[in-house]
Amino acid sequence: MARMSWIWTAPLESALASASDDLQKTPLYDLHLELGARMVPFAGYVMPVQYPAGLMAEHKHTREAAGLFDISHMGQLRLAGPDAAAAFESLMPVDVIGLAPGKQRYGLLLNDEGGILDDLMFFNEGHDSLFVIVNGACKVADIAHIQARIGARCQVLPMPDHALLALQGPQAVTALARLAPGIERFVFMTGDAVQIGGIAAFATRSGYTGEDGFEISVAAKDAEALARLLLAQPEVKPVGLGARNSLRLEAGLCLYGNDIDETTTPVEASLNWAIQKVRRTGGAREGGFPGAAKVLAQLTAANGVAGHLDHHTLKRKRVGLVALERVPVRDGTLLESFEGAPIGQVTSGLLGPTVDRPVAMAYVALAYAEPGTRIQAIVRGKPVPMEVSTMPFVPQHYYRG
Repeated sequence: MARMSWIWTAPLESALASASDDLQKTPLYDLHLELGARMVPFAGYVMPVQYPAGLMAEHKHTREAAGLFDISHMGQLRLAGPDAAAAFESLMPVDVIGLAPGKQRYGLLLNDEGGILDDLMFFNEGHDSLFVIVNGACKVADIAHIQARIGARCQVLPMPDHALLALQGPQAVTALARLAPGIERFVFMTGDAVQIGGIAAFATRSGYTGEDGFEISVAAKDAEALARLLLAQPEVKPVGLGARNSLRLEAGLCLYGNDIDETTTPVEASLNWAIQKVRRTGGAREGGFPGAAKVLAQLTAANGVAGHLDHHTLKRKRVGLVALERVPVRDGTLLESFEGAPIGQVTSGLLGPTVDRPVAMAYVALAYAEPGTRIQAIVRGKPVPMEVSTMPFVPQHYYRG
């Protein structure tokens, strides 16, 4: 997803006024206006940043009940053919071939230096078909990259005629099961074709908030009808980009363009968990992905003897931070040791509505990456003490059955 720091630092109206005239609209644009949304430019689209209830109320409603998000700016595509899984695996350090039909996995497109071109979700539909969701700001480049690298091995089929909705929160399953009986049997990172109130859709039990919930792909022509059905459920309220950002940060989830980009490797980004054993050194299908030599060397360093990190191979790491004073620490804030040495920079930061304290993600030098380490952020010229924290900041509530 595209960089979001401007949501917190620039007047929204002026941002919209200065946007180009060729911004796209999702199929739910008119509904957003009807619901009183405050619209902003984002990833080439005009998107709702919040509704009249406001960001804090939307954030808390998602944590307590169910929030409906329009994420139709995201890219959807299908990879089809007998070689699709092996071909896609050649672009990422993750296990694609071993993913069972009906299951979903997190993936990372890498460049030849091991930097992250995008993070994505992919689903094994069976019958030699993968359904892929990529970030909105990256989708044109992603599809071109995938086509150029593996287009001769499988069909690369963009799905611009589809919308994408996310229903998130502890009561999402209650609301959705009322319209799609049986969907409550899905567990985290599984999915299938479904009928929701008679509307054909494809749903996975997944999301970007740390809460239980679903992401729903639907034909663009049916998107508004589906959204209205969902909003008619007593548990559900509309939620905008602002709360989506605060929810994902509390859940410890990366935002592409802020916390990960082409200059960060999966190991630097603390995404080691996304690289399955089969793709690592000594695995049955080790390497063979762009930047493999660098990424596997960093993995080896990160798993070094007695847990000691090799500072020559790996120099920085993404960490969570909690401010020890009630001062929000925003994206781009510089970090120092207490001796005044520069040690890193904040990539995402805000006052967490659920934790009710300032939280952040940052890249710091390895010597300062251990949980419990104290450092300081320089906010408007003044030092704010911070402590390295484990993530997520709010416990995740994925339904695993």
